[in-house]
Amino acid sequence: MIVVWAAAALLAEPIDKGAGGGSTTIAATAGLPTPLTNDPGIRPPVHNRFTVRPASPPTPVRVHFKQPPRAGLLFDLRSGRVLWQLNPRRPLPIASLTKMMTALIIAQRHRLRERVLITPRVLRYAGSGVGVLPRGKRVKLGALLDGLLLVSGNDAAIALAQHDARTVAGFVRRMNLRAQEMGLTCSRFSSPSGIKDQGNHSCALDLATLARMDLANQLVRRIVGTRRVRMRFPVKGGYLDLFNINPFIDDPGVTGVKTGLTNAAGRCYVVTAHVNGRYLGVVLLNTPDPFTQVPRLLKAGARLR
Repeated sequence: MIVVWAAAALLAEPIDKGAGGGSTTIAATAGLPTPLTNDPGIRPPVHNRFTVRPASPPTPVRVHFKQPPRAGLLFDLRSGRVLWQLNPRRPLPIASLTKMMTALIIAQRHRLRERVLITPRVLRYAGSGVGVLPRGKRVKLGALLDGLLLVSGNDAAIALAQHDARTVAGFVRRMNLRAQEMGLTCSRFSSPSGIKDQGNHSCALDLATLARMDLANQLVRRIVGTRRVRMRFPVKGGYLDLFNINPFIDDPGVTGVKTGLTNAAGRCYVVTAHVNGRYLGVVLLNTPDPFTQVPRLLKAGARLR
């Protein structure tokens, strides 16, 4: 057996989704809204059933941190109700949380078995990557989507962007148009991966809305809730394991979604979980202590009746 975080695993087709548990059934059991449409030619209203709006103080949950994040939110995934908020409209860099939008667009517009060309531009990525993608060859889109969300591959983001819009710049324009269609008033994107901080920002409210839309998409929901993807590989052992780098994914009840980190953005998290019968989401932007703050907020939300 060979175990890797990423690599040539994407050359092959997944055998199974390991330890992904109940993530596939969350939307139904949680009462999450179904997607507005999978037809890219139909634009949803600016305010839709996924939109998360700020709460009027005081919020139901009152939590104070000695070293707070620059912005944050605790919300109910089913209703979108905000339970706790800190600077919910403050625009901030979001690093790889950007991939939440990239994944949603790709999942709505494409099929898993499409073949994606690995161009020289894909291999000139910076930051985190899947790695060992074969220049000039075609890789299945589903494998790249796994790499995008599980190991936060910036190379996968470039490849998917080029496949969808021919150029990265064209895909970024599509991202910003989609943000307008979704009513994401704080959000602007400058890359499909989030590696560029300049011109790439969002706010806690927009990210909560985006999280609800991601989890309402069956494909994205399944990937972000998966701990491991096993892929066929023609070497000793016969397969490779690709693991989710979300540090909370092994915690009881956690179902996703994405993490991000750059110098400007700091540590950014969108974490969703089923806790004590409640479906909750946490957004923290530039947090100094995610491993205390995320569990504390989820625990506080789970106590509500």
